[in-house]
Amino acid sequence: MMRHPVPSAFALACAVLVAGCGAKPRAVPADSLPAAAVRAQTIERHERMATEDVVGTVRARLRAVVEAKISGKIDRMAVVPGQKVRQGELLVSIEAREVQARLEQAVAVRRQAESDLKRSESLRDQNIVAPSDYDAAQSKFRVADAGVKEAETLMGYARVAAPFYGVITRKLADVGDLAAPGKPLLELEDSRTLRLEADVPEAVVGALALGDRLPVHLAAMPDALEGVVSEIAPATDPGSRTFLVKLDLPASPGLRAGQFGRVAVPVGGTSALRVPASAVVVRGQMEIVFVVSEGKARLRIVKTGKRIGNDVELVSGVEAGESLVVDNASELVDGQPLTIR
Repeated sequence: MMRHPVPSAFALACAVLVAGCGAKPRAVPADSLPAAAVRAQTIERHERMATEDVVGTVRARLRAVVEAKISGKIDRMAVVPGQKVRQGELLVSIEAREVQARLEQAVAVRRQAESDLKRSESLRDQNIVAPSDYDAAQSKFRVADAGVKEAETLMGYARVAAPFYGVITRKLADVGDLAAPGKPLLELEDSRTLRLEADVPEAVVGALALGDRLPVHLAAMPDALEGVVSEIAPATDPGSRTFLVKLDLPASPGLRAGQFGRVAVPVGGTSALRVPASAVVVRGQMEIVFVVSEGKARLRIVKTGKRIGNDVELVSGVEAGESLVVDNASELVDGQPLTIR
């Protein structure tokens, strides 16, 4: 049986093909990469005031629970939640027949007392009645007049008016319900003046004083507001060991009662390494920077801290005085040559 020899050229081609399929790409050494033009900055330590964030809620500075001063059935509810009202505007009308009857009775008594006083005056002028009788008639009229004024005041309570300008936030009763002293009817807030109310831990409340201006951050607003400390509770809450602190907020579009906010309370001075945020590169779960060493980029794994404007604090990984790449850091590899601009 004859064997056919395989041409050597074909065998060589097959060997090259097999070798090419199994070959791995060779890593390019960092030294052979072109020099990258970058800007560098010396890492410096900066002093700042350390703060502690305390959460709070935006509330109206002026708010009230509206109640009736007399008992009676509600015959008209003139407002709805969300409605703006002026000071003195009618909110609730109460049916007060007993008070109305009392007023009519008091008016009748005063009318009779006034008639008796005029008659007594006429008789006094004729020296027919004793001065003591005239004085008694005067006293009777004054008592009757005071009774009318009292009944008129009670009748005025049947008209429940807004104590100040504001917005109706809750309606707690309706037409046909019985109104009585101590029973809430409505809740009213002045939406023009708002403040942040926060429970500040007793460990840091000592750093606050009336009139202090602190940054307040709200989730619904991109920029911080300047809050002014207007009230500090004199006693701690025994359950939470916190003090209620209130900060007046400036009028701003989008600011509403009920919003969640955070106030930065100063707790003392501190220092930290601060670099431009552009110098930090995030790769997966790692934060890295590139330090300039002997004209080359050296990778360092760092841990960042508080962000302040366009800068960020570095807690670990670098030392003060080292030179740090602050731009195009994401395009570098460890050991790549650098050209400092």
